[in-house]
Amino acid sequence: MPKCPKCEKSVYTAEELKANNYSYHKGCFRCWMCNTGLDSNNVNPHNEELYCKKCHGRKFGIKGYGFGQGAGSLGMDEGERQGNVGDPSLRSAPAMADAYNSANFGGTGEKTGPGPWCPRCLGTVYPAEEKKGASASWHNKCFTCGFCNKRLDSTTLCDKDGEIFCKACYGRGFGPKGVGYGVGAGSLSTVE
Repeated sequence: MPKCPKCEKSVYTAEELKANNYSYHKGCFRCWMCNTGLDSNNVNPHNEELYCKKCHGRKFGIKGYGFGQGAGSLGMDEGERQGNVGDPSLRSAPAMADAYNSANFGGTGEKTGPGPWCPRCLGTVYPAEEKKGASASWHNKCFTCGFCNKRLDSTTLCDKDGEIFCKACYGRGFGPKGVGYGVGAGSLSTVE
C-alpha cells in the first residue's frame, strides 16, 4: 500500500491521485506553499512535493530582471522566503575568483595554464565556460559586475579599463553627475 508523502498515511486506490510516481490522497493533492487545490493541468511536482505553476516558478524558476510577477519584482533574492538556500558562491565575484585560484590554479595569483586567461581570477578559460566582454574571455562565474557582483550578459554589460560592470553601477560610478542625473544638487561634471 503506497504512502502519501504529505500526510504519510496509506493511500487506497479509490482516492489515489498520482504525480511524479508518488501517490496522494485527493485532499493532499494541493500546492505545498499556497495550499491551492491541484489537478493534472496545473500540478508541477518537484521530488515528492507538489506546487501550482505560480509557486513552482517562484521557488525553482529563473530569478532576475524580466522574470518577476508584477511590480517590484526586481530583486537579488534567491527565494529564501520560499525555503530555498542561497548559493554562497554566487554572492561575490572576488570570493569566486579566490575559489578558482585556490581550487584549480594553486592560489598563486598568476596566470596559469594555456590562455586565454580570465581577467578576474587569472585562470585558464576553456571554451565550454567562456563569456566574452571587455575584449577578454571570462569564466561564466567570474562574469559579474565589478561593484555589485550581479550576473551579466551581453545586454547588461559596460566596461572600463578592462573591468566589467552592470549598466546601473557603471552609470553611478563613471557617468555624469549633477542636477537631473539622480545624484542631487551640484554642478554637472564627469568622473574621470
